[in-house]
Amino acid sequence: MKQLPPRHKVKPSDTWDLASLFASDEAWEAAFIEWEGRLGEFAKFQGKLAESAETLAACLQFDLDLDRAAERLGNYTFLRTTEDVSESKYQRLHGRFSAVASRAAQAASYIRPEILAIPAAKMKTFLESPKLRPYKLILERVVRYKPHTLSKKEENLLAMQTEMAQASSQIFRQLNDADLQFGSIKNDSGEVVPLSHATFSALLHVGNRAVRRKAFHQYYREYSEHAHTLAASLNGSVQSDVYYAKARNYPSALEASLFPDQMPVAVYDNLIASVHRHLPSLYRYYDVRRRKMRLKEIHHYDTYVPILAGLQKRHTWDQAVNVVLKSLEPLGSDYCGALEKGLRGRWCDRYENRGKQSGAFSSGTFDSDPYILMNYHSDVLDHVFTLTHEAGHSMHSWHSARHQPFAYYNYVIFVAEVASTFNEQLLSRYLLERARSNDERAFLVNRQIDAMRGTIFRQTMFAEFEKLAHASVESGEPLTLDRFKEIYRALLKKYFGPDFVLDDELSLECFRIPHFYRAFYVYKYATGMSAAISLADRVTQGGQPELDDYLNFLKGGCSKDPLDLLRDAGVDMAQPAAVDRALAQFGKLVEELDGLI
Repeated sequence: MKQLPPRHKVKPSDTWDLASLFASDEAWEAAFIEWEGRLGEFAKFQGKLAESAETLAACLQFDLDLDRAAERLGNYTFLRTTEDVSESKYQRLHGRFSAVASRAAQAASYIRPEILAIPAAKMKTFLESPKLRPYKLILERVVRYKPHTLSKKEENLLAMQTEMAQASSQIFRQLNDADLQFGSIKNDSGEVVPLSHATFSALLHVGNRAVRRKAFHQYYREYSEHAHTLAASLNGSVQSDVYYAKARNYPSALEASLFPDQMPVAVYDNLIASVHRHLPSLYRYYDVRRRKMRLKEIHHYDTYVPILAGLQKRHTWDQAVNVVLKSLEPLGSDYCGALEKGLRGRWCDRYENRGKQSGAFSSGTFDSDPYILMNYHSDVLDHVFTLTHEAGHSMHSWHSARHQPFAYYNYVIFVAEVASTFNEQLLSRYLLERARSNDERAFLVNRQIDAMRGTIFRQTMFAEFEKLAHASVESGEPLTLDRFKEIYRALLKKYFGPDFVLDDELSLECFRIPHFYRAFYVYKYATGMSAAISLADRVTQGGQPELDDYLNFLKGGCSKDPLDLLRDAGVDMAQPAAVDRALAQFGKLVEELDGLI
């Protein structure tokens, strides 16, 4: 039986090197003590922000300096906890950081109310001062929050709740990544392997349907046995979102989430409406898949395996890096050179080990390398796409940190998902252009369809679930286990269509999605891919000006609102056209696939 190695047995060359954050735990400890010791300095500015532009500027710079230090400290402990979520040492370090971060939020909680108390005429005069020029956008964005900012005492109380508000997410993370035990299973080669989050994904891609079916039911059996706990945890997260929205005078949790990006609710609703209009293309795809796989009925565990067997290519890590870099050549030598150095070096924690956090992510800071966590399997093509996706995030961070000050480098998620799925688009096009037969092209078309299905259709279904779940609480309807399953089951029926067989266990899927603990996040995957498709067309079919527009978008950080950054890059996401254009492309790909096989 194959066993996952413990963390200390993993080759250092296959792990990230966190020295760009801190060379050692001892170095972190020294920086942590220094940071904690400076929190008292917030007091010297309290009650004085309206005195002069100079005082306000000094306070803002001090706050940014402490945020910058906290970003490094927090990212180090977070990354260490993901290496092995059962390792108590780093859980304790991260807990210490979170506790002091909560104190820092309390110490700084007077800043926003004091700024908002400055009379408009006086603030206008302040903003004319050269001292405040670097902070002008910060101040303009703070002023927007005036209707949603409470008194000093109330803000302090909310700041004190930071750790409590994270409890649901922490419970889910520990349960999902450490406590749930899925047992072992025979793979399609007859080997007994541990069933984990990563191997579950891999097993859904194998050609042997009996293996896929067993993996599906065995995996969800563990969720079924913990369903009440998982429902309570997710309910706690939704309740927290609704509470904070009400406390800050937002009409709804959705509008509270959209407010920071100045994102109209219409963008969210237009996405859902566009996807609903194109659901017949998705139903057609499921029917094509069922027919081509010669299935009497199609189940969820039949939707990830390639329709054409035997064409899945194995990519070692080095081979995956090679193909990713070749596909990204349209972005220029500076982009590819920096990325190659990182991927062949120590940006990435490559493979699964015992206790390692599932999934993948990119996480860097203003002062560090943009790290990537992977659970890479060489026999899963999707993991090559995951690598280029996370590399897109990392290179977005790399560009923005080099072209924006700390205050404006940290781009928002809405644009982040454009940079990552843009890379996926270039990789897909690169592979399709080099297909050596109709079967290979059909295999890659199938893969592109599944990517769009998973990113636009599936994430929009998740987004609609989040909207309905929060609306349920806001209307006074409790989110019990049965209520969660009722909402999710109805969406499964809508998004999978009348001819798809929905296993009962699939109603529990909502309890295993980590993103639901960051409410109203997932719609950005769908809008991001839609924008990326338009921008990839623009860059590959254009010249240097179009490339410069895109690279300037990567360099933009949060120096403009996300819709404006994208307009400058060449796509307007305030209109439904980009989503409709992407979904029209989806329909054409389904038609092509049906003809190819």
